[in-house]
Amino acid sequence: MKFYALVLAVSLLSSAAFCQKTVAPGSKDINTKYLKPEKSLYTVYYVKDTSWTKQGSLTYDIAVANNQLSLTNSYTPKDNSRTSARTSVADSQTLKPISYTSDGKDSKLNLDFAETVTGNYYSKKTKKDKKLKLHPKEAYIDWNWMDHFICTLPLDVGYKARIPQFYYNNESDILIEYYTIKEVKSFSFNSPRTGKHDTWLVTVSEEATGGIYNYVVDKKDHRLWQREMSMGKGMWEITVNEELDYQPIKSTFNKELSVQQISKGNSVIIGTAYARSSSGKRLGGLVNTAKKQYAPKGTEITLFPNSDYYEEWIEVNKKIRKQKKMPEVPLTSDFGYAVKKSKVYDDQGHFEFADLMPGNYIVMASFDFSNSYNYSYVSGYTNYYNYWGYTGSSTNYGTARQSYIDKANIEKRVTIDKDGDKKEVSLKE
Repeated sequence: MKFYALVLAVSLLSSAAFCQKTVAPGSKDINTKYLKPEKSLYTVYYVKDTSWTKQGSLTYDIAVANNQLSLTNSYTPKDNSRTSARTSVADSQTLKPISYTSDGKDSKLNLDFAETVTGNYYSKKTKKDKKLKLHPKEAYIDWNWMDHFICTLPLDVGYKARIPQFYYNNESDILIEYYTIKEVKSFSFNSPRTGKHDTWLVTVSEEATGGIYNYVVDKKDHRLWQREMSMGKGMWEITVNEELDYQPIKSTFNKELSVQQISKGNSVIIGTAYARSSSGKRLGGLVNTAKKQYAPKGTEITLFPNSDYYEEWIEVNKKIRKQKKMPEVPLTSDFGYAVKKSKVYDDQGHFEFADLMPGNYIVMASFDFSNSYNYSYVSGYTNYYNYWGYTGSSTNYGTARQSYIDKANIEKRVTIDKDGDKKEVSLKE
């Protein structure tokens, strides 16, 4: 992403920069097989020290047709106030630019790339068009491809290159700017969804300003995991891949059907939530003797329709916990729309749900309760004597009762057979 306000340091370029090879469209270093037709989503943050502030979302959409690659880059701020879109078309083998269009907050731009670049610039502030005829002096990539261009290169420890990038700025006559790959080194990237990945950490310098970009690129498939852009004064813009293709659960969640199931019927579920007397710990081999403990008044009871999706979600996470290699899979964000809540309304653990359609449901509760058990202990000894002296002793035992706080976590499957049924259930541990 171009960032013209970036000012870190302006210094003379070292002669070493000009000794490095230039990688432009047609270079043998470019391998476009890594540019897969797909949509990817990144979350954009401003980061300083340990503070991460979400700014918005960035979507890349790559398509292939007629030996051309099309990249649409769309940015939406966190307040959803507007979406800025840019589309670049390039040759599918060489990445030689063909066309570029953008529609931003302040302007629109259309370019057709050839020996002479032609197009139109429209200012939304002045309401004026400007016809363009531009004459770049060397081969270049369109700047909109830069993040993905890095991923096409034969990255390895010690790899270096200079990349000429075309960028039109209505307030500047400079058309081509160079970016230098300063360093490539191995890096371990930890995804919150799929765990650790072996990656390349690619450090790129914008030669005109000294601005720094860091790219985290997967060693196997050259996926872009993360991009960091220096903004000065310790601030960084960091975009993080949200892994839209990560779908370990094959079953789909039907949001509309699930919402109807908990709101469009005439059936009810009533019940009682409690911890039974045989629940809890068995300390010292002695049986718990506490009486039935009802869920306290106000305890939240949860209900949702059971489904193939939910059952598969349970099984997938069981395997993940067993393997201990990656984080568990969260429920889809739509799942919450089909969750119904109720509360225990008295001191006997009673609750109720209404407006349910026929089907299978999961009812859950979690609450603390007081538990207790009886135990015996040695209270002393009785010694016996006769005329000749000590003849033996017996052990005296006492009994006592001990209390402790336990937690009940209860889940029950309930089936409603026909509309209008009234189902009574006991949630007991």
